[in-house]
Amino acid sequence: DLEYARSRNIAVCNTPGVLTETTADLTWALLLACARRVVEADNYARSGRFEGWEPLLMLGVDVFSKTLGIIGMGRIGSAVARRAEGFGMKVLWFDPQVDPKTVSDKYERADLRHLCSSSDFISIHVPLTPDTHHLVNSELLSLMRPTAVLLNTARGPIVDEEALIKALRDKKIAAAGLDVFENEPEIPAELLELENAVLLPHIGSASIETRTKMALMAAENAIAVIQGTEPPARVN
Repeated sequence: DLEYARSRNIAVCNTPGVLTETTADLTWALLLACARRVVEADNYARSGRFEGWEPLLMLGVDVFSKTLGIIGMGRIGSAVARRAEGFGMKVLWFDPQVDPKTVSDKYERADLRHLCSSSDFISIHVPLTPDTHHLVNSELLSLMRPTAVLLNTARGPIVDEEALIKALRDKKIAAAGLDVFENEPEIPAELLELENAVLLPHIGSASIETRTKMALMAAENAIAVIQGTEPPARVN
């Protein structure tokens, strides 16, 4: 509550920027895991069911040359887009808060409906606000291709989880890779049962290097406040 904190002269600080590349890496880990059914295949191998190579065993989809739709073209969305270039992907992006002049013309700006209907992979990178709560709802999910993969490493409530579960269960979309959930740490039982969902426990920034940087920045913020100087990342 920034207004209340300001009224009591309480400094609120965060650790921006340091997790950009790490979260983009994890987004790609989810994308590839969903595309090539990595978690399913791992479970299959561990279960003792693997009896040798088969031509139709665990068929996934190619990533190279496909279309990646990015919802939110800020720091993390842009980092995800840069990685897509190495896979020869076409990148569509939607972000009404970003000046198009600041985005490379290698990427194509699109409205949200066109992005959802035209992308093979859709990755969410917007902040959670009243405007983005349930931004990805049953209507947008219905526009996605049955082969589409949805990725969320931003905030859980941006996606209507109930609508997503139904879309995954009914095979309206192919898969979802989620690092965040609507009511964390609770994960709905229906979601846990779906083989076409890759679920992670909010580890987007969980690398040794990045968590160390976050801890140091948090300490620098605290020290600055104690010393009466301006902290490096004050929100209010």
